[in-house]
Amino acid sequence: MIFLRKILFPFAVLYGCITRFRNFLFDVGILKSYSFDMPVIAVGNLSVGGTGKTPQIEYLIRLLSDKHKIATLSRGYKRQSKGFVLADTTSTAITIGDEPFQFYKKFPDIIVAVDADRKNGIEQLISLNESPDIILLDDAFQHRKVKAGFYILLTAYDDLFCDDFILPTGNLRESRSGAKRANMIIVTKCPKKISELAQDKIRRRIGVDKPLFFSVITYEDYVYSSNEAIKVSEIKNVNKLLLAGIAKPKSFFAYLQNENDVILTFSDHHHFTEEDILHIKKQAKNNIIITTEKDYVRLKGSILERQLFYLPIKTSFISGGDNFDKTILNYVGTSTRNS
Repeated sequence: MIFLRKILFPFAVLYGCITRFRNFLFDVGILKSYSFDMPVIAVGNLSVGGTGKTPQIEYLIRLLSDKHKIATLSRGYKRQSKGFVLADTTSTAITIGDEPFQFYKKFPDIIVAVDADRKNGIEQLISLNESPDIILLDDAFQHRKVKAGFYILLTAYDDLFCDDFILPTGNLRESRSGAKRANMIIVTKCPKKISELAQDKIRRRIGVDKPLFFSVITYEDYVYSSNEAIKVSEIKNVNKLLLAGIAKPKSFFAYLQNENDVILTFSDHHHFTEEDILHIKKQAKNNIIITTEKDYVRLKGSILERQLFYLPIKTSFISGGDNFDKTILNYVGTSTRNS
């Protein structure tokens, strides 16, 4: 795979030129960006997947939803529907995508919508009878047709964008210089005890003059089914099947695993077929199955449900969390036009 990526280097150079030219056209106004008279916060990355966008969106929902009507707008990756779709009681992970469906089930007081055309999606949300006060754009850093009022760029601790290269040689969707569009950068999935020295080294390597924060993924002390909660400490040494269909499941497995567990991995956003589910059932036998929250919304309702549990995660800041909150609240409080 590494060799293949190296020989595709000329295509990476070509792709980089195309994305730079596209960004230039937006920067000089030849291609038009649209702004809106309300706070719009975009959370995204430069690389392909695995930076923790979903828990970061959930952090913002918790921060803002007490005083504001929140809407999330996602593309709805791998959904089997087209155009603008507003989540309702008939929605499933298949119709709106796993992450939006997770938002909808977890936060019943917010508006959840999907649309690959973010401009159209925002216009549809604004036209609702009960329109939102704030729109959170999920994975929209490269969606230049909309100019968000505030951009949060995520980069994973073990896969920093400054050390990466353009697709297909690397994992970057665009040049590293795209980070300059961000209002702030968050280094996600850090070790819990990352030192100040290590943080300073990362600041110098990233080299972008933007506020920089460091966050960590934290796991809850319980796993949950549709009607039960069990302490993680009680199931650590129990034989079980651990299942993940996310970009980087290593830490999820490490948190729960014992040497006798069965481990099954699938691709990110994997659509579980009937054959997959029968295979999982056979591998699990009568043991419990623990999966990620994102996978759970796709597997709930299947024949696995009686033995199926999920482990919720959250993102929290190693330091400077109060400054992050104040920055976001200040933007929301003072924003009248995203320009």
